[in-house]
Amino acid sequence: MSKGNYYVILLHMIKKLASDEILKAKPSIERVRKLKRMPIYIIADNIRSLYNVGAIFRTSDGILAEKIYLCGMTGIPPRREIQKTSLGACEVVPWEYRENSVSAIKELKKKGVQIVALELTHSSQNYADTEFEFPCALIVGHEINGINDEIMQYVDKAIDIPMLGRANSLNVATAFGIAAYQILHKYKKSC
Repeated sequence: MSKGNYYVILLHMIKKLASDEILKAKPSIERVRKLKRMPIYIIADNIRSLYNVGAIFRTSDGILAEKIYLCGMTGIPPRREIQKTSLGACEVVPWEYRENSVSAIKELKKKGVQIVALELTHSSQNYADTEFEFPCALIVGHEINGINDEIMQYVDKAIDIPMLGRANSLNVATAFGIAAYQILHKYKKSC
């Protein structure tokens, strides 16, 4: 290889950002709180793992979700486990605790919010093929039992993530991240 080709190859290498570069680009809490939020609400119904709650906060910050409703047995900040996985997102994402998800859903429906369940049902649509109306609310449920049956009667549509192997679902925080970014993508495409 000639010396000239070597330098051309070096110019095309992808260089990872250093930690200090990432931190320098990070917006302040005050700035993030002032950003226009996306018309996407989150309803976390009986999430048992505080680490999953923290991950849901982190993803909700990533998509600038309008608000998270933490319902039922779902843990609420401040908790060390939530803080650990949220990396501070619970300081900037608006949230509210509700004893029961139904009250949050009814309130959102009155405001014209489409209610979408991330759940395996007889009529679930593939998340990637689904069209969403905005504003919308995405409901995620308990890690083993899923979304409470009582809630399903208020749902406008259900989506799922295809699983090609033996497992029938992903971890709730992982599945939430996939669906949330797809919904954000569909929203941005509709604007």
